Order: sequence, then structure tokens, then C-alpha cells
Amino acid sequence: MQLGSKRLGQRSVLDGLRQSGSFKCLFPRTTSDALEAVLLNTAGGITGGDAFDLTAQAGAGTTLTLTTQACERAYQARPGPYGQVRNQLAIGPGARLNWLPQETILFEGSALDRQLRADLAEDASLLLVEPMVFGRAAMGERLNRIRLRDRIEIRRAGRPVFLDAMRFAGDLSAYLARPHVANGAGAMALIVFAAASAEAQLDPVRRMLPDSAGASLLDPDLLVIRILAADSFELRRAMLPVLRRLNPDPLPRCWMI
Repeated sequence: MQLGSKRLGQRSVLDGLRQSGSFKCLFPRTTSDALEAVLLNTAGGITGGDAFDLTAQAGAGTTLTLTTQACERAYQARPGPYGQVRNQLAIGPGARLNWLPQETILFEGSALDRQLRADLAEDASLLLVEPMVFGRAAMGERLNRIRLRDRIEIRRAGRPVFLDAMRFAGDLSAYLARPHVANGAGAMALIVFAAASAEAQLDPVRRMLPDSAGASLLDPDLLVIRILAADSFELRRAMLPVLRRLNPDPLPRCWMI
């Protein structure tokens, strides 16, 4: 899928869309001047051999919000290929992109290979969240056998400013149960705020966070927040106040359903 935004008066509007296969995009009506796009996987989930590619560009002076209609699901895969997800984000001069997907849920036997790269202009802004849930706690599911590769890279004016990568194969539930790893947490989220106002947000955000979360200022314009939670409900309870503070517009309505 390829999509972009451009400026029309005071509003951000669609500047081209190409989509195919089960990867679709919806554009709900909003009261904001930002362009909101809702990504939809009509296949219902990701399994081995699947491939989803997104290229999104926030044009100069625009605000583009990308979210998902529901939680993504990484289902059991046969031995062999991973399910691949590739997201390429470009944020132009004076533009802002809000990357706000709902949770990715890992199922027993899943194999997910996900990469995201964001390229920002010197004065561009990015709010990024990547929440992940480790199995269905309400059903007593344990992740005894999964494969996971995840990489997030952010560049500003061509300079690397943030890189986060993890790779795991095996019994994830046992690994997360270790006190020095996740102490039994069933969900986690990474939030990155790359903007000129990042430094001013550090102390207010820290006051919002539970004991199982932390916030660090890596640069004056780069705030990174990590959250561990017992389950998806507790994760949302910790995430939503932070996202609302860092986003001047209301969160997408699909987050509230």
C-alpha cells in the first residue's frame, strides 16, 4: 500500500492511494484538520508466508494519522517462512505523522518479522506507538513456541536517532516470567515522541506512568517511553493518558470501540 497527504488550505488531504490484496485503507470523517487513515487487514491476521507493505508520506506542512481498525493478530505458522510486515514512513518539512496502530497479539506458534523505518525532515514531528500483547490471557494461553523479529529505526535529516530491535525464538512465556526481564508481564508498549516539545513533556509524562513503565529523553527532541503491563487492559490504561497528552487531536475513534 502507498498513501500520502498534502495541504489544501488549512486541511491535510489525501495525495494518492494505491492498495491491493487484503491490505485496505479507510478514511473516516473527522472534525480535525489532520488526515486520518485506518489500515485494515481483511485477511483477519498474519501467518507464515504473508507479506504486508506500507509506504506512507506526510507531505510538507500536513498532519497524517495512521491507525488500525482493530488489533492485529499473528497466528500460528508452519515451520519455515515468517509473516512479514514492512512499514516505511516519511515525514516532510513542518509535517507531523501519528503512527497509532492498536495492539499486535501474538498467538502460540506465531512467526512474525516486522520492520518499521521513519525518515523525518529536520523540523518534522513523529508520535509512534507499538503495543504488543503476549497471547490471550483470558484463555490461559502460553507462548511456548514462537518466532519474533521486530525492528524500529528512526532517522532525522538522514541521521540515525533511534534504533530498537529484538529477536526471539522459543518459549516466550518462560522468558518473560524472569524478574529481570518482564516479571511475568503479558503486554508491553513502546512510545516514541520525536518533536521540538519532547523535552517539556518528560516530567509530565513520568508522573502519569505506573511503576512498571519509564520515560527517557535521548535528545532534547526525542522522548522514549516503555510500558510493561499484566494484560492488554492494564496496558491501555497506562498508554491512553500518555497518547492523549502527546497528541493535540483526539485519538482515533477505533481506539475507543
